[in-house]
Amino acid sequence: MEVKKVLEQVRKDLIKFITLQFTDLLGVTKEIIIPAEDLEDASVNGVWFDGSSIEGFARIQESDLFLKPDMTTYAPIPWLTEDGKTARFICDIYRPDGKPFEGDPRFILKQAITEAKKKGFEYKVGPEPEFYLFRAANDKRTTPLDYGSYFDLSSHEGYQVIKKIVGALGYFGIKVEASHHEVGFGQYEIDFNYGGCLDIADKVLTLKYCAKKIAQMSGLHATFMPKPIMDAAGSGMHVHQSLFDTKSKTNAFYDKEHKYNLSKTAYSFIAGQMKHIKAMCAVICPTVNSYKRLISGFEAPVYITWAAMNRSALLRVPKWFKAKQEAARIELRCSDPACNPYLAFAVMLRAGLNGITENLQPPEPVEENVYSLDDESRLSKSIDMLPSSLREAMDELKKDKLIQSVLGKHLLEVYIDVKTKEWSQFKKQVTKWEIDTYLDIF
Repeated sequence: MEVKKVLEQVRKDLIKFITLQFTDLLGVTKEIIIPAEDLEDASVNGVWFDGSSIEGFARIQESDLFLKPDMTTYAPIPWLTEDGKTARFICDIYRPDGKPFEGDPRFILKQAITEAKKKGFEYKVGPEPEFYLFRAANDKRTTPLDYGSYFDLSSHEGYQVIKKIVGALGYFGIKVEASHHEVGFGQYEIDFNYGGCLDIADKVLTLKYCAKKIAQMSGLHATFMPKPIMDAAGSGMHVHQSLFDTKSKTNAFYDKEHKYNLSKTAYSFIAGQMKHIKAMCAVICPTVNSYKRLISGFEAPVYITWAAMNRSALLRVPKWFKAKQEAARIELRCSDPACNPYLAFAVMLRAGLNGITENLQPPEPVEENVYSLDDESRLSKSIDMLPSSLREAMDELKKDKLIQSVLGKHLLEVYIDVKTKEWSQFKKQVTKWEIDTYLDIF
């Protein structure tokens, strides 16, 4: 959208303040608020901030960074109207010399998009983020809003909150396809339209922003933590993926002549993600807590397999109506909503493209329930496992040159440093389980 048109719309909407939003390395939303009259200057010269104060950004001696709003992300914020309306822009980050900041997660995804375009593809995704709604005033902090289960009718309170979140997303130009109660008590999912990966990454960021703010205003706490309650369903973010041919505008994953109606391109994409999935986990399952979700018994994948009907598979080929050939897609089921969506989509895309470049072929699909197979059967089928901890995932990242190249030298070094510290802090903890199990025995 042209700057002039946006400025006119800002005046028409009587906007008084602008929140410039971006994410740190971990995908946490940050903001700087400026008066609306400074927006035009911000669009040209950027707005300065101290990058050394943001997790995973610049060192102190090179901390000057600048935010430039992406004009296509303009949206009035429906709940910020008191003392003047406020609008939101998602920003790109630049160095003082005008070059993109190589540690900006949004820039990392843009680089991956450029790589896909060189090969004649556009990457489209459809994530399914899950989250819990807890009662904020409760000391336990994980008391659920309701006690419904999968696809149950929401409680009146739950329905009202979800309705407000969906309504707010509409102000941000996000059309929600569906929302429903998930398996866990107080757990919900909101799905929105499939689209280009950069636009959808922005929308994942906006969903988290809306859910948390509206929950807070309702006396609740929304969390996208992967496993907030022991022995309960974890929160995942399954991602449906397709490549579209940029010339013909057709789905490059579709071929009616082949099994599952998938093309050779789709099979190679699957093979690429299977080849790099262990290192990818360091980015798409990015926390210590993520690996408490990736265990058997809760539908989260543990084994590196692909299939059509099998929901225990890491990569699944969903069924679609024959009339909707553009819906041919592959669903990655291990990622969780704690990930930075820009980095997550970047590594997913580049891993799949690598499979296409190298003409990789996936192993045979495994349609049996992998959890029911014994070790000997899994060994005979050469079924490998995902990392079982953040430490294992980081070790895989340190060996995978492709995923390292996606992140780039600057961001990779910082990411490894931040996540190594996270693992070290976790290792030092003495948990209630250890006290209950060992204190009286030894």
